[in-house]
Amino acid sequence: MGELVRIIIAILIPPLGVFLTVGLRGPFWINIILTLLGYVPGIVHAVWVIAKRS
Repeated sequence: MGELVRIIIAILIPPLGVFLTVGLRGPFWINIILTLLGYVPGIVHAVWVIAKRS
């Protein structure tokens, strides 16, 4: 799956974008917490994880 598609998914549903990139590892759970605390921190973290791993 392309990086651009994962970033679009991360903007819509941040934990899903992280899950597609790293699976059920630590960044996924951190993103769940950040998304629950605020949608924007979840998006920022998701895009950062996707950009870092690609």
